Amino acid sequence: MSTVSAKIEKSKKEEMEQLGISPSDVIKKAVDDAIREKKRARLISDMNEAGKLIKNIPKERWVQAIRESRDER
Repeated sequence: MSTVSAKIEKSKKEEMEQLGISPSDVIKKAVDDAIREKKRARLISDMNEAGKLIKNIPKERWVQAIRESRDER
């Protein structure tokens, strides 16, 4: 584990304490959410790039690849 700190307004810290909210849990969840969202965005970007490349492959090449794959079985 690593230690990460953040500065928040004193009133927010007091309100979190009154509500029984753990700052540690909030930060851990926020970090997990940020990582998940960044990976999702990267995956979507990669998929879009792959889609652009796939569009450039002629239909005949797809048909040939499928036939070759079936013949290998």
